[in-house]
Amino acid sequence: MSNGDIFVGEVIGTAILILFGAGVCAAVTLKHSKAKASGWVVIAFGWGFGVLAGAYTAAPLSGGHLNPAVTIGIAVDTGKWDKVWIYLLGQMVGAMIGAVLAYLVYLAQFNANVASGEGGTEDGPTPTLGIFSTIPEIRNLVANLLTEIIATIGLVLPILAFGLTKGLGESGTQVLIVALLVVGIGLSLGGPTGYAINPARDLGPRIVHQFLPIPNKGTSDWSYALVPVVGPLVGGALAGLIYNAAF
Repeated sequence: MSNGDIFVGEVIGTAILILFGAGVCAAVTLKHSKAKASGWVVIAFGWGFGVLAGAYTAAPLSGGHLNPAVTIGIAVDTGKWDKVWIYLLGQMVGAMIGAVLAYLVYLAQFNANVASGEGGTEDGPTPTLGIFSTIPEIRNLVANLLTEIIATIGLVLPILAFGLTKGLGESGTQVLIVALLVVGIGLSLGGPTGYAINPARDLGPRIVHQFLPIPNKGTSDWSYALVPVVGPLVGGALAGLIYNAAF
């Protein structure tokens, strides 16, 4: 794969991932959305379908990593680091593009965020950061970091192990299984922090949230931003080490 193919594939695939993921969060969160208050199960499946669409699209060009933690895990396992920066750059650019696209899809709903009140009640604005990035239910940075590390190991280690099944990648079934894995992580491990398990997925949209002209958007919460970046990177590296040692 050429550097250009890797970059374009990761940009397009990650943009699709975030479009679907931030889109389902907007659908469930914003007033005047037909999916308002549909719940966590809908969000988990929306993100899973985002992985499915993005990874299938990117696979012919870049292999469809879409996640710095996956890229780091593969690099730790294989020892091949020369193209890591291209993957990471494409993933960050794609994540920001996807966040902007999700904002444009729900532009009318974002603009309908009312000007008074607190907490997203019928008379007040809906907080919007959770549409773009993760927010812990209980802010305990050590516990939040552990959650992200463990959940990311639960993502990256199976992805590495899927490569042991002959023909899984060639048939395209691997992408479907990874999408279902993301749904499962969301349902089982996503409750404490919202399961970033992907630094680009959280940081790119958080940057976009900071600058988008969303009425009454609230804080972008930069005091928490390192957790969903560092946690998945550590988890991805540990998954690579575990896989290398065990398999």
